[in-house]
Amino acid sequence: MNLTLLSSAMNALKIIGSACALTVALAACTEPETNQAQPSGTAPAATMAPMFDDTLTSLQAALDERRAAGVPVPQPVDAGGGYTHEQHKQNGKTIYEAGMLYELTGNDTYRDFAAEVLLEYADLYPTLDLHPKRKENHPAGRVFWQGLNEAMWLVYASQGYGAIKADLSDEQQEKIESQLMRPMADFLSEGSPRTFNRIHNHGTWAAAAVGLTGYVIGERDYVDKALYGLDKSGDAGFLKQMDELFSPDGYYAEGPYYQRFALMPFILFAQSIERNDPDLKIFDRRDGLLRKAITSTIQQSYGGRFYPINDAIREKGLNTVELRYAVAIAYDLTQDPTLLSVAQMQKGVVPTPQGRALAQAIADGKTEPFVFKTLQLRDGPKGDRGALITLRSGPEPDAAAVVFKATSQGLGHGHFDRLGLLYFDNGDEIVADYGASRFLNVEPKNGGHYLAENLSWAKQTVAHNTLVVDEQSQFDGDWRIGEERVPTIVGFDDTPGASFAAAEIDTAYDGVALQRLIAMVDRPGGGQYVIDVMRARSDETHNYDLPVHFKGQLIETNIDFNHNTAELRPLGQDYGYQHLWKTASSPTADANTLSDMSILIDDQFYTFTFATNSPTAANLARLGANDPDNNLRNEQALLLRTQAESVDFVSIYERHGRYDNDEEITVYEGGSIANIEISELDGIDVYSIKPKTGATIQLLYANGGDGDTEHKLFLGDETIRWTGPVTVNRTQAE
Repeated sequence: MNLTLLSSAMNALKIIGSACALTVALAACTEPETNQAQPSGTAPAATMAPMFDDTLTSLQAALDERRAAGVPVPQPVDAGGGYTHEQHKQNGKTIYEAGMLYELTGNDTYRDFAAEVLLEYADLYPTLDLHPKRKENHPAGRVFWQGLNEAMWLVYASQGYGAIKADLSDEQQEKIESQLMRPMADFLSEGSPRTFNRIHNHGTWAAAAVGLTGYVIGERDYVDKALYGLDKSGDAGFLKQMDELFSPDGYYAEGPYYQRFALMPFILFAQSIERNDPDLKIFDRRDGLLRKAITSTIQQSYGGRFYPINDAIREKGLNTVELRYAVAIAYDLTQDPTLLSVAQMQKGVVPTPQGRALAQAIADGKTEPFVFKTLQLRDGPKGDRGALITLRSGPEPDAAAVVFKATSQGLGHGHFDRLGLLYFDNGDEIVADYGASRFLNVEPKNGGHYLAENLSWAKQTVAHNTLVVDEQSQFDGDWRIGEERVPTIVGFDDTPGASFAAAEIDTAYDGVALQRLIAMVDRPGGGQYVIDVMRARSDETHNYDLPVHFKGQLIETNIDFNHNTAELRPLGQDYGYQHLWKTASSPTADANTLSDMSILIDDQFYTFTFATNSPTAANLARLGANDPDNNLRNEQALLLRTQAESVDFVSIYERHGRYDNDEEITVYEGGSIANIEISELDGIDVYSIKPKTGATIQLLYANGGDGDTEHKLFLGDETIRWTGPVTVNRTQAE
């Protein structure tokens, strides 16, 4: 999506007289372009890259249809999802796409189409006051109900204008720039200082929109404000956002869903900076941060979908438009052949020179598999605000993946889920996160923006797979407090077959320290054990709940449940508990009782095995209580509940057997765990997991010392040595 560079490249085209000059400026030039106009309705000349040809053909058909029908430019009246909102959003893309097609085909029809729409907006924009419907707690736009949408529109429109500017009359240029481009850039910068100087994705979009406009119309003041903030001091602006919003590993503070969203302005403006201000070496900044950000975004996915943490729309994945542009640009920068396989997952390329080069490389057989790794993505500008950790058993789609969320809050879009867990396997979610409570742009559902249940349920701790203390949420449900308090990573090991991660936080609840150790260990007979040790330490007695939000169909359990068949009541009164129907409950079992539950997901059985060193009861719950508008999905959970000062929950998840509907074959083995022992020896907590066959697995957690402390423990005939608080050990089978 590099039409931001087109204004300067167009000038080069005129001076050099070569139709290939533009492509040289942006990507590898493999063949001359033609500036001969093609008649409307004919496809661009075919290349040797079928994915690129298909993209252009589809885009041209869509633009021709829109042009024939006419493009309304209505008076703005609707909020997000309403008619005028969606029409203006489409119009911004139409300007951009028509500009792209003009550059790629030389067809004057598309230049004139883009100019026609821009000129209509030049007539409309000076007449507009603030939008009549303004999104709460967000600065309003003029064309749109919030300034964010206005900035997004200008990112598209400025690029479309840049593509056609050099071939417009002086009168057309003057009208578009004086009545539309400059007023909108002024409104988004000096007119919206709080947003423009904000270190947040809204600020990124605003800076990119104003900076791109500055490059296109030749206004350096806009560029410098975008780079360095309104006062040009460097305390705000695009470069500051790069430094503050990303970690050294390329992790974005708000999580993968918003990382995907923010990639578009970061990458597009960076490309324009690289072309117009090469001395800034923007793609080398912070050790190639933006390249890392693209790769880390891909890594934060399973089965083509982003991890649904924080305020995430669960359906978003690798095929989003933002990541399509990012992959094309990243390949242009790095020539990394594994990115070609990501483009194949996306099933399409973008209609830019970078997209063409990427498609050509795929056609030339240069593709190599993208490797999804066990990795730790540190959080925070200095990498010291926790981390998002993924343990993987191998390549998708058969592999297991466990996501350990030990990050910072994630600003206002963060959830109260420190030390949370997600578990994927065999292409499915097994233990899931709810994501956001929102029907994006669905007008009947609160105008398409976040629902009240996003705060009352989705953000609350009980909506996640982490420990809840006294039926309250972490940080008492205050994200600003949560932003100040971060976990500490105390262990990470990516050894295949015995990987693990551990983290702790003692500020989520007053007087309670939370610690969690998660391991992925090879299972005798194939597959993996996902082993989870959730610990709480306190000097006072508390109620502890460990929710497990599981997918699939419950098959069997040895928990003695009493089912509520005649009447349902909510599990609690607040902090998300009011939304959970209590469907079953069990008597309190003795400490160290081995409990299990088996479920079926698609064609696979899974067994969850639990033990707790405190008397524990269990509840089954289903989402939907106190939801008169039917805003919440019908989902299920198991809650393990105990009352103690300190407690250790040990959980093991395993896949087994198969269920074949076609052949009517069922292989159901049940869980393979014979025993779980929780003990303490010489200041080391020992968690021993004994399968029915195979080696015993021991997770060791030292109570004291730091990451550099060396530990030694005698277990039977074995001496175990390690550095740091945690380790995983396997003894030989008897």
